[in-house]
Amino acid sequence: MSRRPGLIDHAVDALRDGIVSGEWPVGSRMPTEPALSKMLGVSRNTVREAVQALVHSGLVERRQGSGTYVVGTSELAVTISREVAAASQSDVVEVRHALEVEAARLAAVRCTTNDVAEINRARDARQTAYTGGDLAEMVATDLALHRAVVRASGNPLLAHLYENLIAAIGDDIQGIFVTDTDADAGVHDALVAAVVTGDPEAAARETTSYLATLLD
Repeated sequence: MSRRPGLIDHAVDALRDGIVSGEWPVGSRMPTEPALSKMLGVSRNTVREAVQALVHSGLVERRQGSGTYVVGTSELAVTISREVAAASQSDVVEVRHALEVEAARLAAVRCTTNDVAEINRARDARQTAYTGGDLAEMVATDLALHRAVVRASGNPLLAHLYENLIAAIGDDIQGIFVTDTDADAGVHDALVAAVVTGDPEAAARETTSYLATLLD
């Protein structure tokens, strides 16, 4: 009896790895239970229980008469998305403040040459999108700039948390563009300058100032 939980855990880990690695991308149908059983070297019952564990975690779903499909790559993202659905915009902005201010501070200290190049490219793309007036592109490029700064923090855990909030942050940014018709194309220029010149206090201050206006 003591071996069975271990086998199930092994199967869950193997299936999760296949999903995260992209072997079975989001939207794809997973192999059948017999195929997975052969692939993992475990019984069909073990595979069935492992798949059910992933159903509970939100990574896959069973579709009657069709099979099991991948619907997500991160259990954390699934959990967060459920919480975000009931959150207010101010809740989202406060969480952004908690993550982005420290990310900006760290990025100003730790960013590499490649990070600086990525941040500058993201800033330029944002300005171009703003000039063009395409809402979807404005949101995408603004989000890309924030993500570039967070990645430049050099803290993989912080970056992972931020990535799992991307959908909510993107919705927040879109709401800002829709309601703020006077949005400035260069609103993040001072933040970028602070990060690339290595001024952590200025980077934190600029991020705090920007997000404070959203809370107001």
